[in-house]
Amino acid sequence: MPPIRPFLTARRVRGGRRTSFPTLAAVGLATALALTVTACGPGDDGANADASASQGSSDGDGKIRIPDDIQDDIRDKLKEHGIDIDKWKNGAWKNWDKDDWLREAEDFVNPIIKDLWDPDRMREAQEPEKEVDESDLSGDQGVTDPTPAAVRARAVPTGYHDNVPEAGKVFFDGPQGTMVCSATVVEDPANPGKSNLVWTAGHCVHAGKSGGWYRNIAFVPSYNDSGMTATELAGATKEEVAPYGVWWGDGARTSDQWIEQGGRTGGDGASYDFAVIHVTPEEGGNGKSLEETVGSALPVDFNAPAVPQVKSITATGYPAAAPFDGETMYQCTDKPGRLSLLKSDPTMYRIGCTMTGGSSGGGWVAAGADGKPALVSNTSIGPVNAGWLAGPRLGGVAKDVYEEVSRKFAGQ
Repeated sequence: MPPIRPFLTARRVRGGRRTSFPTLAAVGLATALALTVTACGPGDDGANADASASQGSSDGDGKIRIPDDIQDDIRDKLKEHGIDIDKWKNGAWKNWDKDDWLREAEDFVNPIIKDLWDPDRMREAQEPEKEVDESDLSGDQGVTDPTPAAVRARAVPTGYHDNVPEAGKVFFDGPQGTMVCSATVVEDPANPGKSNLVWTAGHCVHAGKSGGWYRNIAFVPSYNDSGMTATELAGATKEEVAPYGVWWGDGARTSDQWIEQGGRTGGDGASYDFAVIHVTPEEGGNGKSLEETVGSALPVDFNAPAVPQVKSITATGYPAAAPFDGETMYQCTDKPGRLSLLKSDPTMYRIGCTMTGGSSGGGWVAAGADGKPALVSNTSIGPVNAGWLAGPRLGGVAKDVYEEVSRKFAGQ
């Protein structure tokens, strides 16, 4: 088996060298905390009108005004973690001291910093430098199929919204710099037709057993929808780069296995490498949810058939490591095989695909029981030579993660 790596990428830190932080990770339920100068709370203007009314009132400019008692309550919750919201927004979030890096399930905080994610900051993800040797992998259950033939990733026709409206990018900050993953809008059983849920990889939200929650987590659906080149993007406006807005995570959850197993080596925790993020718009929005804004959300199939019964899977993402530049959406379609990393962990799906770092977290879609498209996995790991991708097969643990976030934000 060739060396493998998590497919997470980090961009060049301004004024410094290229950095990377390719981690696999996990954590439990997130406390729903998001705060701007004028708006806060789960689902503000990104959910239905009743939810908006329950959170505050609008002054007519599309921004929700939060009652003082609610705003004070959120500030108090942040203070429990020793966080002053004003200092945080002015740069205190850059403190990655291990003792101060929030790690536990209940520690998730992600205050909105308006305009942090400008086009320059979002523009490009760099190739990860971490490589994992096959000697790091052990305990094969004997159900690993032969390495699939590489399938050449194909560019999704522009505009992306017309072809894969559920897909987008997740941006976030870690100790090594600004990072990027891919993600998918999924349905919310507690809010039919009005979902604010995004599916991605666990290592796109938390650094695992040796770290904590990443910061400034935000989702951009249909990033670079018109397919501008890197040169064109250098002069693009925020509206051109993020035509459907920037949506900040105000809640997140991934498997408990991630917090126990997730590590920087290739296979650690990969079978449980999934996460669900609840998002809210950076700007006040127009009262529409994420699903209403993009016009679609995929169902999640937690009973997807075993490999022999799956005819094909299509993986979508924004690969950023060479020969890709992270600005174009790509897809691979292949019949999956099986990949077993540890005897104690579930067997993963594996497909041939040449997508590289940056495609982590991107949705894997197959025909569901009703014959319609459903999300059955997400990109987790791949080899250094980029010939294949592997993703977790979703089951009971993934369903618990999903339903926990849905319940947390029910009716909002």
